[in-house]
Amino acid sequence: MSNIYLPEIVKVTKIEEQSPTVKLFRLVPTQGSEFKKNEKGLVFIPGQFVMVGQIGYGESPFGPLSSPYEADYIEVAVRKAGVVTNYLHSIKEGDKITLRGPFGNGFPLDFIEGKDVVSAIGGCGIPPIAALVEYIIKNKEKFGRVYVLYGARNPEEILMKKKIEEWRKEGIKIILTIDKPADGWDGHVGFVTDLVKEIEINESNAVATMCGPGPMMDALEKVFRPLGIPDRRIFVSMERKMQCGVGKCQHCTTGKSYVCMDGPVFYYDQVDKNFD
Repeated sequence: MSNIYLPEIVKVTKIEEQSPTVKLFRLVPTQGSEFKKNEKGLVFIPGQFVMVGQIGYGESPFGPLSSPYEADYIEVAVRKAGVVTNYLHSIKEGDKITLRGPFGNGFPLDFIEGKDVVSAIGGCGIPPIAALVEYIIKNKEKFGRVYVLYGARNPEEILMKKKIEEWRKEGIKIILTIDKPADGWDGHVGFVTDLVKEIEINESNAVATMCGPGPMMDALEKVFRPLGIPDRRIFVSMERKMQCGVGKCQHCTTGKSYVCMDGPVFYYDQVDKNFD
């Protein structure tokens, strides 16, 4: 039996600035040529998370944002916010760090297939949705209409701009908004909730996926319900501080659940009123 606490050593082969506070890191295995795939042929299920860090500094949880089919590398986005993330922002390409996982439960892919999909993102919540979009593109014949509604404070805070343009070319409908008017911005201004009126879906055969600040997700649920999408077709990717990733440290409780083991992806009614 493998030791779930023993990290894998990975090499950082690419560091890309995404915003003034967020960097993208590409991690490749140092033992073997590829990351291990599961029975579905995926390195991880979109929505799962990995623990990334360094011995002596600690670990933090991150949702992989690369394609789950990509076995050569895993990419994560790191916002500079604490001890571990400050350390990661200080390293250079070629450095080696630690990786554990993937852990937790991702989006229910089999259930989502065959339906229209509306994904809502706020702030730095794009990674799990990005991985889901990559999965959808790879299997586009199995899905209906796909929308991504993404809100950020300002244009500089919109992550994965190049990837967003690639998604558009693949037929994913991307609608962006920022909190306040900004020079050079001619797109939407306002809340993500305001973007829902621009989508066209089959309400009886649609699902919603969300990741972002608690107030945004709480407000969006009140929008999706009137659209005809019930709580059991609304899937929420929760964010919590984690130290172990396997249900031992008790830092990630939400109600009676552990985000690391029972989530991070939940039915909306499982976590309603538990948003930070």
